[in-house]
Amino acid sequence: MRFKYIILILISLASLAFASESAIFGKDLIPNILAYDKEGSLHLGKWFTLLQSTYFKPIFLGVLLGVPAVFFIHYKIIGPMIFSHDRKKIYVFSVFNRAIHTIAAISFMLLIPTGVVMVFGDFFGGGEFVRINKDIHAISTLLFVISVIPMLMMWFKEMLPTSDDIKWLMILGGYLNKRKDPIPAGKFNAGQKMWFYVCTFGGIIMIATGAIMFFQDFKFDFIASLGLSQIDLLRASAIVHNILGFAVLALFMTHIYMSVFAIKGAIHSILTGYKEEEEVEILHSSFYKKLNKDKKI
Repeated sequence: MRFKYIILILISLASLAFASESAIFGKDLIPNILAYDKEGSLHLGKWFTLLQSTYFKPIFLGVLLGVPAVFFIHYKIIGPMIFSHDRKKIYVFSVFNRAIHTIAAISFMLLIPTGVVMVFGDFFGGGEFVRINKDIHAISTLLFVISVIPMLMMWFKEMLPTSDDIKWLMILGGYLNKRKDPIPAGKFNAGQKMWFYVCTFGGIIMIATGAIMFFQDFKFDFIASLGLSQIDLLRASAIVHNILGFAVLALFMTHIYMSVFAIKGAIHSILTGYKEEEEVEILHSSFYKKLNKDKKI
């Protein structure tokens, strides 16, 4: 029942965000989509105009307000998971794992707020402030480029789907109760795997679409050879970049909440490489059983 209330609150906040878009930005949310589609192979003009002027900002606003609100309710009703620090510590993340994760984390801590400023650029008055954020966004993308391929290579095998993921999703990782029941999960659970795929594969797509928009005057000859126009490429890139942006923003905030607030002390594992034994035993029970079987504890 509590979960239903959370969903209802999230839907209400999303509706509020949509209504707030008009008040905050002073725009008519019924765009004129006629005569915006020049001749081109994909005819994305009307869809690009409709999405850009009507839907993208309210959805981003809904995510920004809704996701933290749901987590605040969860924290107040369910509270954080607290595990013993008196048992053994299990070495989970190598120095290389932690170095790559740190680079990726820094890049996201720069990419996401600057991306939000760019989305709501007119609210911030445009001008120099938004241009600075655009430059920071571009520079921090280079940090992400450095980290994304190593991160994909070092964790891809462990992120492959397993039957545990279905079980984890059916109980929402056990986060809707205060019991310490063993949760079916390997080294990474289904939620972490979703973030990984959005972060890596989705991130690579965002790098590509972001580069196309940043270097918008650059001529892509191979696109013309496919029968696509430059405006097609820019419109498609903007649409894809924004849609992936919703997922990245929501899952990034989820990742922060889980590692900093929902599981007390969890963030230390990516700093020191060690997890508390009870945390692994409960939240990653399949991984814990495998470690015991291999006599690695």
